[in-house]
Amino acid sequence: MKLITFAGSHASGKTSVILKTCEHLFAANLSVGVMKLDSISTDDDKIYMANNIKILKYISGNVCPDHYFASHITETFNWGLSQKLDVLITESAGLCGRCAPHIRNVPAVCVIDCLAGISAPYKTGPMLFFADYIVVTKGDLVSPAEREVFLRNIHYANSRAKVSFINGLSGQGSSRLSSFIKSSVEIESIKDKFLRFTMPSASCNFCSGQTWVGNSSAGGRIKWGNENA
Repeated sequence: MKLITFAGSHASGKTSVILKTCEHLFAANLSVGVMKLDSISTDDDKIYMANNIKILKYISGNVCPDHYFASHITETFNWGLSQKLDVLITESAGLCGRCAPHIRNVPAVCVIDCLAGISAPYKTGPMLFFADYIVVTKGDLVSPAEREVFLRNIHYANSRAKVSFINGLSGQGSSRLSSFIKSSVEIESIKDKFLRFTMPSASCNFCSGQTWVGNSSAGGRIKWGNENA
């Protein structure tokens, strides 16, 4: 089974890109399923079901979505095998740019939209820096000059990834992404796999539910950033 991780910020167009890409995968007689992860709620599972895509939905609640993903990926992979899928796509919650649910030796896709601003590629974090394929959406809503600068900044942030613009409404450009997925290697097991990047280096009282603010009240192990950097 082929496993593909999709990551991207909230409302970047991940679901639309996946739906349009699945049309090409179905045309190639591939069985496709999606694991949809969100933190509070989502109705995207209904959209996937309406498009005859097998869906597994998780709500992480008060747990970091990417931590939740890392602890449930084996269960998700086994579900894909039980459904006899050819392709299993995991869709992240799209909350934190610091985390990234990308796994070593598993194809990784990042979705980023042009409306996020020309400096967004530098701010998106590991989900873009460590992606194999970067999808740019909403390119029709900005000027050609902005698209060029946006694309240049993506190449500066991740020079090795393949990049393509995809229109989430028309599906233009999605065939290229489907070719990338079809050419990816199947994996037999998710056992002994590792994330491409570490989770945030913090474990403190706030992580446990404390609401009283202030650095002095944050006990435990926590790594503070350099505000002057």
